[in-house]
Amino acid sequence: MSDVKPLIQLENITKRFKSLTAVNGVNLAVHPGEKLVIIGPSGSGKSTLLRSINFLEEIDEGTIRFEGNEVGYVRRHGKLHLDKQPVICALRAEIGMVFQHFHLFPHMTVLGNVMEGPLTVQKKSAAESREIALAMLAKVGLTDKKDVYPATLSGGQKQRVAIARAIAMRPKLMLFDEPTSALDPELVGEVFDTIHALADEGMTMIIVTHHMGFARELADRVIFMEKGNFLAEGTPQEFFAEGMNNERIQSFLNRIL
Repeated sequence: MSDVKPLIQLENITKRFKSLTAVNGVNLAVHPGEKLVIIGPSGSGKSTLLRSINFLEEIDEGTIRFEGNEVGYVRRHGKLHLDKQPVICALRAEIGMVFQHFHLFPHMTVLGNVMEGPLTVQKKSAAESREIALAMLAKVGLTDKKDVYPATLSGGQKQRVAIARAIAMRPKLMLFDEPTSALDPELVGEVFDTIHALADEGMTMIIVTHHMGFARELADRVIFMEKGNFLAEGTPQEFFAEGMNNERIQSFLNRIL
């Protein structure tokens, strides 16, 4: 992969909340088509890192490059400042994000939720937005729910609608922040299958999760994060091998597996 330009590259990303350094000088390159899974204990900075990539958290130091270009920030008087809102909105259209708690619009139908991005952000016509939304709902297996409201759906269905809404923008990179942690165990599979299908289509993705099935079956690379730092990384085979010699990671895996 080294001769292929990274889709996204993070250089020395640091994010602080007062005296807490949530992300501590992280460097990361993710290549087109790569599936990266980030695991680690709660409070290790995983979600903050993901939110920083989507400009929902403002970083204090570092550089974010997307398709080789420095994006998201302008530097004034030696400090980073988030770029203008239209620029950030355009970047978010390229970098889709799915959250733990769905964030669907309760007053809109399922179809309306999925149409919203193409219609309002990308300024597509209602007819084209509807066509895109129906195609995305078919992709996540929810065409039959297009006219209902989110309140009538199960958690797994809500998360699949949230995925459909994100991919309706045709992003180049998808970020998943604990996409199954709010779900009952029996509903995890349907969301996992949906993400797996996107992966099989070649979607570039970064997944923060406690669900080791994602890491084992889906990842090209697994990173273990703790206290704002990347402690270790490797292929799933390397990561879950019996002989992995990092005691901290072993104790984490023993607790959740």
